[in-house]
Amino acid sequence: MAAVRYTHLCLFLMLLSLAPSSHSISEADALLQFKESITNARALDSWRPGTTPCPLQGTSWVGLNCAKEQVRAISLYNMGLAGKIDTRPLEQLQGLKFISMANNSFTGPIPEFNRLAGLKGVYLTGNKFSGEIPSDYFANMKSLKKLWLSNNEFSGKIPESITQLPILKELRLENNQFSGPIPQLKQQALSDVDMSNNKLEGEIPEPLLKFNATAFKNNTGVCSKKLGIKCSAAPPPANSGDAAAPSNVMNPAGTPGSQSSPPDEGSIVQAKWVVLAIVIILLSLTILFKSRRNSEKFARPAKENPDDLVQVHIPSTNRENLSSTSRNSSMSHSRRGGQGGKPVNDLVVVNDEKGVFGLSDLMKAGAEVLGNGGLGSAYKAMMENGLCVVVKRLREMNQIKRNAFDTEMRRLGALKHNNILTPLAYHFRKDEKLFVSEFVSRGSLLYLLHGDRGAAHSELNWPTRLKIIQGIARGMGYLHSEFPSAELPHGNLKSSNVLLDSNYEPLLSDYAMYPLLNKTPTAQSMFALRAPESVSLQQVSPKCDVYSVGILILEVLTGKFPSQYLSHQKGGTDVVEWVRTAASESRISELIDPEIAGASAASLEQMEKLLHIGAACTESDQNKRPDMKEAIRRIEEIQV
Repeated sequence: MAAVRYTHLCLFLMLLSLAPSSHSISEADALLQFKESITNARALDSWRPGTTPCPLQGTSWVGLNCAKEQVRAISLYNMGLAGKIDTRPLEQLQGLKFISMANNSFTGPIPEFNRLAGLKGVYLTGNKFSGEIPSDYFANMKSLKKLWLSNNEFSGKIPESITQLPILKELRLENNQFSGPIPQLKQQALSDVDMSNNKLEGEIPEPLLKFNATAFKNNTGVCSKKLGIKCSAAPPPANSGDAAAPSNVMNPAGTPGSQSSPPDEGSIVQAKWVVLAIVIILLSLTILFKSRRNSEKFARPAKENPDDLVQVHIPSTNRENLSSTSRNSSMSHSRRGGQGGKPVNDLVVVNDEKGVFGLSDLMKAGAEVLGNGGLGSAYKAMMENGLCVVVKRLREMNQIKRNAFDTEMRRLGALKHNNILTPLAYHFRKDEKLFVSEFVSRGSLLYLLHGDRGAAHSELNWPTRLKIIQGIARGMGYLHSEFPSAELPHGNLKSSNVLLDSNYEPLLSDYAMYPLLNKTPTAQSMFALRAPESVSLQQVSPKCDVYSVGILILEVLTGKFPSQYLSHQKGGTDVVEWVRTAASESRISELIDPEIAGASAASLEQMEKLLHIGAACTESDQNKRPDMKEAIRRIEEIQV
């Protein structure tokens, strides 16, 4: 009996040795088989038989990220690839965690990446994949954290199995043709969602209401009272019996009128009066709300409205005397008097390049509310002499005396640099300060990047964005040289404080305010104080300004609004973590704003270098960040 069992065991082992093993081919052979399923694969010429994909020394095959001689990530971004992807060979890559086929020309249904249960990230953005995705497609992909299917032609319902991904962090489905309801996505880790520009419908699930309404825009059937998204009314059914009968009239009970029993004339008249009464009430409430609304509230970047005129409120203990002072008398002061910092009608001119003007000139000027920032509210004023200025009403300051304040203002008024917006004048009172500077035509970089979608935004190509970044760097270099002993030479650098002139030359504003705001609650709104070492250790140094430069670089190149700008970081994109993760997965090029990603290969290479500089400037350990001089040197080396 034992001999029979031994014989059976031998036969079993022989058969096992003859059977094809699913792990019998090397990673190189698996990748070459995978390459065979791809057309237009000239970009993969380094994938050749007889070479090693992940050598211990030397260069890996293009598009591969390796760890311990194993393929960890495949990133074939923007390589002009096409064909029908065969995922079966990739099952041999035991260490594969990330795969990106973004910005290529692949077509057909979604490839069988669900055969690769260990994937943590799948990026298929910017192809021509189409058709429905099976409902259970993602059921076995429990390790998946990042799923990017945007800018394709997928249709049908969003697969229900996405709700079964326990650690999903990023879900990008925008610009497809998905339809039906939005699934209940309850993952706690979910931090980035975009389902805009699809055909979705129904109420947005409660767990997703933490995201901004823009994540669901251009889905005509999607609703959410909390996010302020109204449902589009469903089209009324066609009335085949009587073309003249109103098919969408509402009866007094509020239900659609029956085609066979149209409402009587009295009901229609009554409904019209009800609607008219509601409209009048709503208009009254709107007018009342606007009249009482705090004009300083500023939530989104918005274009200045030239029709929204208000009177600039400039408090003065001598208001009657000021109003009786003529404009001619205020303009008759000598240029030397203004330059010397002497008060002109209680307004101190510290830079007379645009002429000398007085407080009465500002009081006569109609003004527009520009918005409200961390340091105070701002108004645009057009004076009778044609000079257009911005008046900023500064919030609470420390107990600085008038003479010290005057010294600081005159020091700022003496600054001369192409990328610095020099103040023109100030007004000092114990409980309020006004800060006057020239109005800059194109507005802020914040608005151009995230608010404007007109001609000005379309001109934000790669050369223009590089010009802006390098101009910002030069302005920062100048401030750091002019205030070498200051803890924060700028202190509040962010895209809303970068203004652009008609030639897209950046001008830095709201700088060097830290000495005036130190030890006040207002100081906490300064962006440099959100650098990691300031938040956790209360350490303030010029390296905080370097951090701000890094955030701006990442914002300009990715086109994303940084969550770092928000007090509680609820909304926007954590650009620091996003870039850091992408760099570790060798897909840094995928972060570039699609509006400039179509540039030449040489330009894309320069963009990637600049992204790495931005990442270095935002290192959480300030000792690993370059100083401002080194950061500027690296930025200046970037070419168009």
